[in-house]
Amino acid sequence: MTGDSRSEAFSLRRRPPGEKLLDHGFRHFTFALAAMVAVLLLAIFVTVFRGAWEAIGSFGLRFLTTSAWDPVNGNYGAFTAIYGTLVSSLLALLFAVPLGVGTAIFITEDLLPWSIRNVIGVMVELLAAIPSVVLGLWAIFVLEPAIRPFLQFLHNTFGWLPVFASVPQGPGMAPAILILVVMILPIITAISRDALNQVPIELRQGAYGVGTTRWGAILHIILPAAISAIMGGVMLALGRAMGETMAVTMIIGNSMTFSTSLLAPANTISSMLANQFGEADGIQVSALMYAALILMLLTFVVNILAQWIVKRLSLRY
Repeated sequence: MTGDSRSEAFSLRRRPPGEKLLDHGFRHFTFALAAMVAVLLLAIFVTVFRGAWEAIGSFGLRFLTTSAWDPVNGNYGAFTAIYGTLVSSLLALLFAVPLGVGTAIFITEDLLPWSIRNVIGVMVELLAAIPSVVLGLWAIFVLEPAIRPFLQFLHNTFGWLPVFASVPQGPGMAPAILILVVMILPIITAISRDALNQVPIELRQGAYGVGTTRWGAILHIILPAAISAIMGGVMLALGRAMGETMAVTMIIGNSMTFSTSLLAPANTISSMLANQFGEADGIQVSALMYAALILMLLTFVVNILAQWIVKRLSLRY
């Protein structure tokens, strides 16, 4: 190629100034949008922190370890709500992860005809669209009466254990855990299904080519290849469970009396805020803001942990 032809080709590859200006403008615009998200998050944190400052100065770290919630005497401690938030979320995750991942495997793998798997997938997606207040009403009128005989059996048989020591009388921790399972199940299922669908077909074919069984390929090839994305969905579901408000508020009992029993009424930070913030006054408002700050920090820790787990699993698999 001669020098003239090379310079002509280079001139043809040169971009007009208008396109460059458009690219620069688009880059700055997207940066501004991302910065707005960061500024909004920081503004929320600062607002909650300022509202909680009075309670932080009055109660300090004792607020995290005491269960007293006495608006009359101005004595507050959020240990009961913190305990209820963590226990309900983690136990709901314990039940929802096998169900969600198993449902995703059932939908993505050729275990049944596509029409049946498609119907189940649509039903899972519709489950995510049900408002939480509707699920709360369903928990009150259907779920809790249906499981009360089984909870009574657990109390009669294993009542010597602290987790089953209370007599089930209605709303409590156990129904709240089950309604959280229903609420986070679509998240885990949808993300797990997408992760399994993204596994390269060559991995499946290679597994079958060396003589492995269907379940051998699923357990030893497909799931490890998708485990990082699945764990990201699991941690996202954990954050959703920790922050869920309406359905849990309607069925958990909203008791500030600490109990290790899963059959007794309990409370969570979100439920406590929803119940008391409208009528709070004085130092109680600051105490509720302190509890909200703790919930924000817990969800922040969950997100950091999720990123760390996903990165480690991505490097390993």
